[in-house]
Amino acid sequence: MESQSLYIASLEKYAGSLIVTLGMMELLKRRYSRVAFFRPIVDQNGKRDADLDCVLRHFQLQLDCDDCWAYRREDAETLIAEGRSHELVEGVIRKFRALQQNAEFVLIEGLSRASFSSALEQDLNLQLARHLGSPLVSIINGRDRSAAQVAEAVRMESEVIRQHGCTHFASFANRLSPEVSEQLQAGLANMTPPLYLLPELAELDTPTIAEVEAALNCNSVFNNDQSRGRTVQRTLVADMTLDRFLPTVQDGDLVITSVDRSDLILACFAAIHARNLPTIAGLLLTGGELQQGAVAGLLEGLEALFPLPVLTTWSDTFTTAAQVKQVAAQITPERTRKLAQALGLFARHVDAEQLESRFDRVRSQVMTPIMFEYQLFERAHRDRKRIVLPETADERILRAAEILLNRQVVELILLGNPDDIGHQCSLLQLDLSGAQIIDPKTSPLKAQFSEQFYQLRKERGLTLEAATDAMEHISYFGTMLVYNNLADGMVSGASHTTADTIRPALQIVKTLPGISVVSSVFLMCLENQVLVYGDCAVNQNPDAAQLAQIAVSSAQTARQFGIEPRVAMLSYSTGSSGSGAEVEKVREATRIAREMAPELVIEGPIQYDAAVEPSVARQKLPNSPVAGQATVLVFPDLNTGNNTYKAVQRSANAIAIGPVLQGLKRPINDLSRGCLVEDIVNTVAITAIQAQGAE
Repeated sequence: MESQSLYIASLEKYAGSLIVTLGMMELLKRRYSRVAFFRPIVDQNGKRDADLDCVLRHFQLQLDCDDCWAYRREDAETLIAEGRSHELVEGVIRKFRALQQNAEFVLIEGLSRASFSSALEQDLNLQLARHLGSPLVSIINGRDRSAAQVAEAVRMESEVIRQHGCTHFASFANRLSPEVSEQLQAGLANMTPPLYLLPELAELDTPTIAEVEAALNCNSVFNNDQSRGRTVQRTLVADMTLDRFLPTVQDGDLVITSVDRSDLILACFAAIHARNLPTIAGLLLTGGELQQGAVAGLLEGLEALFPLPVLTTWSDTFTTAAQVKQVAAQITPERTRKLAQALGLFARHVDAEQLESRFDRVRSQVMTPIMFEYQLFERAHRDRKRIVLPETADERILRAAEILLNRQVVELILLGNPDDIGHQCSLLQLDLSGAQIIDPKTSPLKAQFSEQFYQLRKERGLTLEAATDAMEHISYFGTMLVYNNLADGMVSGASHTTADTIRPALQIVKTLPGISVVSSVFLMCLENQVLVYGDCAVNQNPDAAQLAQIAVSSAQTARQFGIEPRVAMLSYSTGSSGSGAEVEKVREATRIAREMAPELVIEGPIQYDAAVEPSVARQKLPNSPVAGQATVLVFPDLNTGNNTYKAVQRSANAIAIGPVLQGLKRPINDLSRGCLVEDIVNTVAITAIQAQGAE
């Protein structure tokens, strides 16, 4: 079973994603033994990404950091700016899938909204969550918002997530005031998905002395590492007299003053010893280094007694104070107190039992075209099959062949004259050196294939001479390669008719036991789902028995490609509401299909809208396991099927992969003569997966 995943993303700035990430990871580590962490895009690179480093080290995840991220932000920006978003998504999916192989659960933290630039699309996290098939955990920033404003933000965020086709797992409202949190509490019980409230914890938003030192590139006067962990609650610029300074000091202040104010410097050290004065966090001296002298010597002697971190910078006091205000607080493995506070905050305010119960119940049903295409390549690559491409005179075939070889999707046999193919590759600047080339006219296999074909068809009146002539035709020669297990499948039809591809297959490879009809399906890649349409290319007007075979074959094809078959036998009537010869044909075909495959979930007759739209299904067939959620749609005739697939393809901007032939003992697939290079690549990958299933 494929591992589960969750995608944590904030659609607003400074919402505190890491707190939710840490809390969720702690829950997952209690439940699963193999949990992985993934960041699609990081600000610099993985080894310097603070959130990635924190999660990997604190939870002791035995993962290579480089395996846990896909792109640096600047590289992602470049790909998007150049119109190569598809490549970006493919790269993210590739890294995610590799990580997923050895994990029961993958927790994903999206790109921080604060990192977004104009080149990065604002909905990038939503796009990636959808393409990874991961339910989304959303976080909003509740700071300085009323209860009504938070509730509206949650509602709007849920609507945006729904519009993007993502599965919404849960929402978190972070950084809430106690009053707002209390007001929202009353409405939580009936919220779907659930909303969890996290109040503001000021210390989590305060930087440490070490973070100030790193951000401002300061020098440290002393080497006391422990004192650098102090948190800065407030900055206090000290440029007044000592009498006016001391009353203004508060606990946790970072005092910023000029390096030549020895009176204030000594007062800060004295304040630590005085029990009646607040304890400051540290001292930041501006305008240069602390010069050797009496004051420096005195401070050295006081360090052991009063460990106060002292930093120096060459910037002026005003500039320094402004820079300190911009220092972002971080939660790191070294900040054990902050880590404990973050995890404690999550544990106190989140119903862990309710959240854990959703892990098994809420799974994304989304399947985007990019996801599906990637899965095709991944499955084909896993057990590479040898596929014949006979139409090498077609430039599209050669271009597709190079892509397939470069991506190591399959092994290829190309039919044609090696010199002609080599010349064409030279003109097109293609490298097909990894393919095997066979010339049917000169191959020693020609005599063997002619004799075999003659033996197969002599009772039908075929002569040896005619069989020999047939082997001159690339479709017959390619089919014989498949028949003799010298190839695992064939793809043709870019420059030949469907009959040219199917006729040799029927005469030589033949159909599966119990199946007398070769039919086809299109894999219709919609925005968030892949549906199977059959038969839209081969059988003009199948009778009830043939329609039943098409339904069973289509369900088997769907299952081969990871689509759980819920079969809808389409008609202009749903259930018992209508009558007529065509409706009765579909009703009878449904009965026969149920007898052929009792385990199959099938409904018919049913109209298209009732098959795919839940709201219509609730009215027309409320108790059907298929209505509203059909994945395999079987059309009553070729006219209906062909027109429907083309209408959906053009009107819904869907990707139609196919036709995929089914019912043959070995996979042989037909291309449209108007096919694109991408269509050829996808069809070859599909043929390879069919070959894996045939074994």
